[in-house]
Amino acid sequence: MAPNGDSGLSNGLVQADSRLPRAASDYPQWLERQDLAEADLPYMHRILAESFADWQEQSEGFPWPYEIPIYLLHPDGSVVSSLGRGTEDPPSALSDWSPDLIGANAAAAAFKACRPMTLRADEHTLAPLKAFDSVAVPVFTRATGIPCAALACLLPPGEAHAVEMKLLQAAALHFRSCLYKRFEMMFVRDQLHSNQLSNREELRRDMLFEVLRRLNDHIDVESVLSEVFNILEQLYPACRTDLFLSQDYNSSNERVQPLAFHQQEMDICWRAFMESAIREETEGARRRFAFPLTGKQGVYGVLLLDVSGKRFEEEDMRFLRILTGAAGTAFEKAKLHEQSNTLIGELRLINELTKRLNSSLKLSDTMKFATDELLDIFKADYCFILQLDRMNGHFVVMSTNAANMESEKFSMDYGFCGVMLSTKEPIILSDYRSAAPVGSYVMDVTQSRSLLAAPLLLDGLVTGAVMVTHRLPNHFSYDNYKLLQVLSAHLGLAVSNSSLHAEVRRMVITDNLTGLFARHYLNERIQHKQQKDSYGSLILVDIDHFKQINDTFGHQIGDAILVQVSSIIRSAIRDTDIAARWGGEELAIYLPKLTMEQTMRVAERIRMRVEEETNPTVTVSCGLSEWSAADDKISVESLFYRADMALYSAKHKGRNNVAVG
Repeated sequence: MAPNGDSGLSNGLVQADSRLPRAASDYPQWLERQDLAEADLPYMHRILAESFADWQEQSEGFPWPYEIPIYLLHPDGSVVSSLGRGTEDPPSALSDWSPDLIGANAAAAAFKACRPMTLRADEHTLAPLKAFDSVAVPVFTRATGIPCAALACLLPPGEAHAVEMKLLQAAALHFRSCLYKRFEMMFVRDQLHSNQLSNREELRRDMLFEVLRRLNDHIDVESVLSEVFNILEQLYPACRTDLFLSQDYNSSNERVQPLAFHQQEMDICWRAFMESAIREETEGARRRFAFPLTGKQGVYGVLLLDVSGKRFEEEDMRFLRILTGAAGTAFEKAKLHEQSNTLIGELRLINELTKRLNSSLKLSDTMKFATDELLDIFKADYCFILQLDRMNGHFVVMSTNAANMESEKFSMDYGFCGVMLSTKEPIILSDYRSAAPVGSYVMDVTQSRSLLAAPLLLDGLVTGAVMVTHRLPNHFSYDNYKLLQVLSAHLGLAVSNSSLHAEVRRMVITDNLTGLFARHYLNERIQHKQQKDSYGSLILVDIDHFKQINDTFGHQIGDAILVQVSSIIRSAIRDTDIAARWGGEELAIYLPKLTMEQTMRVAERIRMRVEEETNPTVTVSCGLSEWSAADDKISVESLFYRADMALYSAKHKGRNNVAVG
């Protein structure tokens, strides 16, 4: 294996044994068998010059007249270096002479003949050298015997020059030892560098294998990012590493930042992101690399490595290319896993919420449950569920956790509810204080800054709205926005079902004409009260001469009289009292926990008001009864029987009076 480090030599070195030494004891012998090859000659200028400098340092006491320069020549004829040149002015005869001309004379002959050569002054072909004798001694390689350099000088003509030739030959041998010492040092250094590269490559492979294994073991994004930073810190502790992600992902690691396309500093990053290719940027001593974090479905971010002042080789680039590719795939897998878990969680939540919303058909219970769940799901400070009353032209708050805001009414075109009514689209607002498209009483009163809102739709019509708010800005994410949009559809359906059920139940238990409860509902409520209370009373009201009214004025007027009397009864009793149409023109009122004396006053008030307020004027007769826990027999039937008997008595007394049974 040829040295190719700082020497610049080619790979054509002649080796007696190409195998590396098997043990440290074999190394010197193995190294001595390494030699220079002919193909290396064009690249030897530097090592020749360095070896000649070594020889000069070691040649102290060398008996050579320094006024005569010794030149080191390359086989191509060029002068590599010299000894003694410049110590004093050259002979005047050489003032116009270039040292390179030596190569065309004795040195060229020495290279050709492969032995020391002397050219007499009269043998020179070049005019500037005809006043000198030229002496040249070739320097041979130790194994192949190829002349790799020559030591040459110009001497005064006519002398024997035997001493100078011997000295020059000794200098050539000494120079060759210096040359091979530097060659061996260079060779060893090159081998050590190769071993270091090999060891580093092996370390990278082992580490990369371990990193790939660990990356594939993780299924959460944060762990993947931590693994990437850990391996980069181990391999490149002096380099700064930052990761810029394009995803809606908040990391606890300070080196993970959003990819800001509008910042000029990020130019290298967004180019790597857009082109999905490695980009390099050099500004003076600053050197940065941007590696795209790529998965099968796209580019997720950019890894920015600042290697200013550090050696960065092709092996490093190859390693980082593989690492970022693996990290991109692992990030994608972890992100997809998180998204799938989120979707599964949302589906479970929707299923559970829908099941529980529909498990109770009582509207107030449904709204209370939905409010509590939405506050928990979105970690919100406040939640409002509003119903649209199109007949009266306003939204009314059905359920909320905000004090004193339940039953609050808002105009149909006011605030965010008005926006949703016109657009039928959900709303996400990051900061109401800095960017409020409309005014909002809800946001102002609760001092909220973040808002999520969605319309409640049924068959394409807005039936209400749901709003969740938070006092901090930027609290809700786009995933929250999408989830509320899905939940609002189920919530709207649940509200509609509860409203329809409430309306159906109202119709079942309510008399259509009078608006009072039906007889069966009254019986159920009295039976329920008798199980809980200790006493109560009943009033039966009968419109006097009602058949005559129908015959005289017609049934429409008769119905109007029934409605008037029912309205008087509702206004004359408590909210806890229960008024019902018992049958025909007979009405019944149950008064829980009311004594007979109190009941008499209520019945008398009703009798007087009917006589005074009806048009045409009618009168009523009332029969009263009561029960208490001390009675031998307590039942709805006995209570009604005694009240009916009292009513019969009132009619026989001349009507328009009150009787007690």
